[in-house]
Amino acid sequence: MENLETVHLQVKDIYYPPEEIKKECIVQNYEEMYKKSIENPDEFWSEVANELFWYQKWDKVLEWNIPYAKWFVGGKTNITYNCLDRHVLNGKRNKVAYIYVDEDGNEKKITYGELLELVNRLANGLKSLGVGKGDRVSIYMPNTIEAIASMLACARIGAIHSVVFAGFSEGALKLRINDAKAKVVITAAYTKRRGKKIPLLPTVKDAIKELDFVKKVIVWDRDNELSEEEYGSHYINFQKLIKSSSPVCEPEIMDAEDPLFILYTSGTTGKPKGVLHTTGGYMVNTYLTTKTVFNIKEDTIYWCTADIGWITGHSYIVYGPLANGATSVIMEGVPVYPHPGIWWEYVEKYRVNVFYTAPTAIRMLMRFGDEIPAKYDLSSLKILGSVGEPINPEAWIWYYKNIGREKAVVVDTWWQTETGAHMITTLPCYPSKPGKAGKPLFGVVPAVVDKEGNELPPNTVGHLVIKKPWPSMLRTCWGEPERYEKYWKEIPGGVYSAGDLASVDEDGYIIILGRADDVLSVAGHRIGNAEVESAIVEHPAVAEAAVIGKPNEIKGESIKAFVILKEGYSPSQELIIEIKETVKEVLGAIAVPDEVEFVDKLPKTRSGKIMRRVLRAKELGQELGDISTLED
Repeated sequence: MENLETVHLQVKDIYYPPEEIKKECIVQNYEEMYKKSIENPDEFWSEVANELFWYQKWDKVLEWNIPYAKWFVGGKTNITYNCLDRHVLNGKRNKVAYIYVDEDGNEKKITYGELLELVNRLANGLKSLGVGKGDRVSIYMPNTIEAIASMLACARIGAIHSVVFAGFSEGALKLRINDAKAKVVITAAYTKRRGKKIPLLPTVKDAIKELDFVKKVIVWDRDNELSEEEYGSHYINFQKLIKSSSPVCEPEIMDAEDPLFILYTSGTTGKPKGVLHTTGGYMVNTYLTTKTVFNIKEDTIYWCTADIGWITGHSYIVYGPLANGATSVIMEGVPVYPHPGIWWEYVEKYRVNVFYTAPTAIRMLMRFGDEIPAKYDLSSLKILGSVGEPINPEAWIWYYKNIGREKAVVVDTWWQTETGAHMITTLPCYPSKPGKAGKPLFGVVPAVVDKEGNELPPNTVGHLVIKKPWPSMLRTCWGEPERYEKYWKEIPGGVYSAGDLASVDEDGYIIILGRADDVLSVAGHRIGNAEVESAIVEHPAVAEAAVIGKPNEIKGESIKAFVILKEGYSPSQELIIEIKETVKEVLGAIAVPDEVEFVDKLPKTRSGKIMRRVLRAKELGQELGDISTLED
């Protein structure tokens, strides 16, 4: 892929923001603000951080010893004080923080004052169970207000939360609880998807069977249906815990570098990485990016359709919007149930101004035609965001025309679990190029380089790197510093390697072309090839497996598995079903291969590493490239 001139990079279309949106932009002069952030970073970040509350100001903005960074050194704060108390004290006690809605239109609103009280009660409840600063709490919850309160309750008392997407199965959940050595797990009786109740408690019970360090499980009994027997001494009722706890809880005074959360993301090896984010820098950058990218004002109604189980949910459902005092819509469910216009119905109902979703969802909704969104009044929309993977120009234009009605601005955000906050995007104040993410955000110095770290000319494909530290960067990988250091060693020059292929044009706009390594991106979710392969191999008939991602119009990538069977087993349709079922049990439905092909051998290097790119190239009819390391 190196030094490859590509025709599809030449995006010809340019879309200018409407004057009325441009006038309202918080960022009026991007170039000037960006220049300051690079030339005077200490002054720039101090000004941003000073918009927030600190118990004690920092002595130094940045301490950088490659590859380890400390931001706002010596500063003391608490992120929940900035997300809740600050607004309540500033007269926003009765402002709505969240409008929760489910697939059936059931609605619940919570104000900043009520959310603060709920968080305090839950924080005190956690304290009563022996949870304190630095303890880990795993959260396996549906996309609800209760889940958000659980995250904030941990942050209130300095406990480190580790949210696990409620679509993951027992094996994936167990691995994450075990790695974090969580003292407490917070879960719910069930989550709702496509009108069905999907039980969560049985999954947690199975996951913690042999984990004796898990002292308690807090269960949100949504319908008060669980019997006493279902609890036992290990289980605590969420509602009773809240009722019996005080609504006043002083926030723990946290150092800027104290850990805030661990979030597991797929690596190129089988075991997911526990990405660790800390308090101060993450708070400052999620606050700034939410405000400037989405143009958050006093009366903005904001809706991010992600799940709190992913980084998008952490940064742009919880911490960023709350730090800005925004009103957010959150939904539990899927975008096409009970009908494919449900999202647009809610945009109309709540007069949503900012709508942030994934290209996968956009492509799925495109399938149902233009007439569905046309039925709804979407005139309240001003900003349409895209996240999770690169958005193809066709989906961008459909989104702009059919959802934004050519009156809203599309912001295509590139960032990662590891970066914590937006890194590259098109801000609402300057023109967009469909399919290109845009320009770097404040303090971000990207480059497109070859494997040796040499910068490449415009419109050439290379590796995306970030040349300077930024406040919301990951600080380490939980318990595996060597995996963290690898990000900074992949490419020479002391730069952060994003693992993505990209290209920059003559105007400084960056296009992201997907992963350079073996990580699948299915419906906006990153799943390690090796994770899926190890799940397949758990089936007793399987000797070996390799999986690849294939371009898919709806999901971004679909998964195809190549499987070698053990002696004595023959290929069959039944076996394919069983293998898919095994993956579902181990990792969850999101990781189930769409195709399974039985083969006699797999392309390997002499050291025994499967060359997935050879499989992918053959599957897609592409050039094989350099196969000098191929064994056979």
